[in-house]
Amino acid sequence: MSNRNLLALSVLGAALVAVSPATLSAQEVLGKGTFSEKSGYKTSGSVSIVKTARGIEVRLGSNFSMNSAPGPYLGFGNNGKYDATTQFSKLNSKSGAQVYKVPGRIDVSKYKEIYIWCRPFNVPLGVAKLN
Repeated sequence: MSNRNLLALSVLGAALVAVSPATLSAQEVLGKGTFSEKSGYKTSGSVSIVKTARGIEVRLGSNFSMNSAPGPYLGFGNNGKYDATTQFSKLNSKSGAQVYKVPGRIDVSKYKEIYIWCRPFNVPLGVAKLN
């Protein structure tokens, strides 16, 4: 890779990593927000919806956290109303950074909110409005 094609250098430990313009342009943030609690369950942290070369991903930030609740799943909604047809993945962990692929059947452009939804009791555990 020529110097002309290098956009940025990062130091990771003792290694330098070159980041090309193609790598950065392959990702587009479609929306982001911060979770707030629902139904008495403490849920907090950041979330981003990102379009990548692999498809659309939901990325929970390293500051993501929720208290214990059964059967938490991800899904989308609008205006405080959850759309159960968008439920797509069980939450792998109740804290920390996580990445989930959104199935192609879901058009994320139609939604302004992302939910952590309790499947067994059919209640919201947390919601983030997407900007």
